[in-house]
Formats: sequence, structure tokens, C-alpha cells
Amino acid sequence: MDALMLARIQFGANISFHILFPTITIALGWLLLYFKIKYNRTGDDAWMSVYRFWTKVFALTFGLGVVSGLTMSFQFGTNWPGFMEVVGNIAGPLLAYEVLTAFFLEAGFLGIMLFGHGRVSNWVHTLATVLVAFGTTLSAFWILVLNSWMHTPVGFEMRDGVAYATDWLAIIFNPSMPYRLVHMLLASGLTAAFLIAGLSAIRWLWGDRSKAVRHAMRTGVVLAAVLIPLQIVAGHEHGINTKEYQPQKLAAMEGNWETQTHVPLVVFGIPNEETRSNDFEIAIPGLASLIVGHSFDAELKGLNDFVTEEGEVLHPPVAPVFFAFRVMVGIGVLMLAVSWFVGWRLWRTGEPGLWGARALAAMTLSGWVATLAGWYVTEIGRQPWLVTGVLDTASAAADHPAPILGLSLTIYLLVYVVLLAAYIGAILHLARKSMDGEKLPDAPVGVGALPAANPA
Repeated sequence: MDALMLARIQFGANISFHILFPTITIALGWLLLYFKIKYNRTGDDAWMSVYRFWTKVFALTFGLGVVSGLTMSFQFGTNWPGFMEVVGNIAGPLLAYEVLTAFFLEAGFLGIMLFGHGRVSNWVHTLATVLVAFGTTLSAFWILVLNSWMHTPVGFEMRDGVAYATDWLAIIFNPSMPYRLVHMLLASGLTAAFLIAGLSAIRWLWGDRSKAVRHAMRTGVVLAAVLIPLQIVAGHEHGINTKEYQPQKLAAMEGNWETQTHVPLVVFGIPNEETRSNDFEIAIPGLASLIVGHSFDAELKGLNDFVTEEGEVLHPPVAPVFFAFRVMVGIGVLMLAVSWFVGWRLWRTGEPGLWGARALAAMTLSGWVATLAGWYVTEIGRQPWLVTGVLDTASAAADHPAPILGLSLTIYLLVYVVLLAAYIGAILHLARKSMDGEKLPDAPVGVGALPAANPA
């Protein structure tokens, strides 16, 4: 591989590893607040047990997210100096806003949330949970503002090859930002929901039928069952926005080569960029036009519209986008089926049943798979641009020898495999340990104690 491809793979590996952890913490912070409020209202120690367990998972996840995020940010200077040289006047402030308004908020109150129960008043401890949850969401907001602007850049002007902001409101609320933000927040909610439901199902299969496990499992299943239809609608609206602003990405997602009406929905196929067609195609006639354009007569642009007369390709590599999109949709369908089936079982019998628990356990990390697939659709689908129409990827890359990039990529991948295995092992260890019956410390009288006979 050439140096550019190795640099792209390295950054892709870094961001793929990093995104796993914020995808959990963004929603898990709000779920911790829900668990805490349930404890405050009922005085039921089972809810505090749920809160305490998932606070440990949150802290572990938050720590890995911070470390992997720092590694990723270094690459702007080492591998992609052209990015900051051209658009640093916009990217720099947005990244700074994320640190100043969100990261400090999360980090500042995380200690109180982790260690404050029984040491500070209950309302202060609850407030700390609120602020940590708000901080994670605010962090996601600023990062997605920058990412969305890279896809649909507005509110700037170019002077001597450098972008300068002319309208910060336009930059922040760029055309794709609301769709991307909602889609990502819902993805985080589903990731956390299936993590909670799946890990609770694993404990249930191990023989832990405690009240805390049932509370957590029911919360995760109900949340997933509610969010997945919303995610389907949000994804549809995001697709319509993509049709308007990034039609080449939509064409790659659909495997559509020719601009036409009555575009078929390709259920399966193998995109072939040499023949500019799909091999072994199985398609439903006209359905893509109906879904995206709300009419069989709706015209969708094809990939062949994005090749110049000189043969320069201005659309993304088709196969990765095409297959990643189908993985994302396929996982979404499984999420819908499993959450509704187990939700129905819990409503009817109060138990997930053996097969329901096994299905939840198998889907524990399904949110990660769907998120990564969606992220690949988004980021690979932007190619060959780093900032659409402003900065192409090749122009931003540093001039490093390929062997150096290959060596650093190999080291990164080895470290990430070890860390990922350690993370999964750690949360399974926490789950096993909690089955031994963790005794919650009593809060001192007058410092936020909640007597069961008089719940707050």
C-alpha cells in the first residue's frame, strides 16, 4: 500500500477504536441519571445497585475514550498537517469549544458521581450525575458540528487557500448537522440499551435473578424497543439530506451507477468498479426511488455522473460504503426484532425466557457493530474529500515513508486489540463480581440518606 492509504487506515483504526467508548458514555450518562432518580423516588436499594454497577462501567469506558481521543488528536499534526493549515481557523475553535464547555464539565464532576454517594448530600450527587450526562452530550454536539461541517461546509470564505469563518451560526448549524446529531445520539442510546440489556441477560443466564438485574434488563429492553423505530425514521431523513448534499454517497450506498428514475433497491450485489455495475445483483424494482424520493418516478443520481471526462473518479469507493450500509441496516432490523420480542416476553411473563436472554446476550455489543458500519458509510462516503469541495484527502496528508506508517499502524492495531479484549474482560469481571452480592455502604445520617420508609 502507498503512504496515503496507510495513513488513512491508521486514522480510521484510531477513530474506530475511539468512537466505541463515547458511543456508550453519551447515553449511559443519562441512564445513570434515570437509575439515580428511580432510587431517589423509591428508596429501593436495587436501583442503587444498578447505578453503582453501571457507574463503574461508565468510568472505565470514559477513561478509554479520553486516552484514545488524545491519540487521535495527535494525528492531525503528525499525519494530516494540511487539515489544520487549510481549515484550522474553523476546526480549531470547534475542538476548543468541546474541551472548554464539555470535557471539563464531565471530568470535573465525574469524581463526585463516582465517589460522592454518602459523602455529599444526595441532591449534590444527583446534580453531579446530571452535569456529567449533559457534558457527554455537549461533547458529542461540538464534535458532530465539526464532522458535519466537513461534509456540508458553509459559512466561510477562502483567502489564499485558507478557510476563514464568516458566519459561525451557519457553520454550527450546517445543513447536515441536525440529522447527523440526532442519528448519532439515537445510535448511542441503542448501543447503551443493548449493552445494559445484554450484560444483564448474561448475568441472568449465569443464575443471577436479582431485582437489580431485572430492573436493568427491563430498562435496556424498553429503551431499545422505543429508540429503534425512531432511529429508522431519523436514518430515513438523514438519507434524504444526503441525497440533496452528497448524492455521490447515496449512489454508493444504493449501488446505483446510472442516473435514472425507478431506481431499484439492491438487496444484494457485489459492486464492480471496473465494469461500473453490480455482479450477482438481487434488486427490488423502483423501491430505492420510492424510499428516498417518495415516488417511483423520483430521479436519483448515479455514480457515473461523478467521473470526469479525463477519468478522474469523484465518488467514494463503492464496495465499502455499499456493504457497510447493509450491515448497519441489518443490525437495525435485528435490534427491532430482538427488543420487541423480549419486550413482549417481559410484558407477558416478567421473564426474558432462555432464548430471549440468549438473544440479548448475543446482541450485547451490536450497537458497536452498527455504529462502526454507519461511521464507515459516513466517512468513506465523503471520499475523495476531507472537507467536501474544499480540501481533498491527498492534499492534507503528510509526506511520510510508507514503512514508517506501516510500523506505527501495526503497533496501534496490536495495542487496540489488547485494550479491547481487556475492556470486555473487565466488564464481564465486574458483572461476575456483582453476583457475589455487593453490599452498599450506608450513607451517614443527614448526608443524603434515604430511608426506605420515606423515599424522596
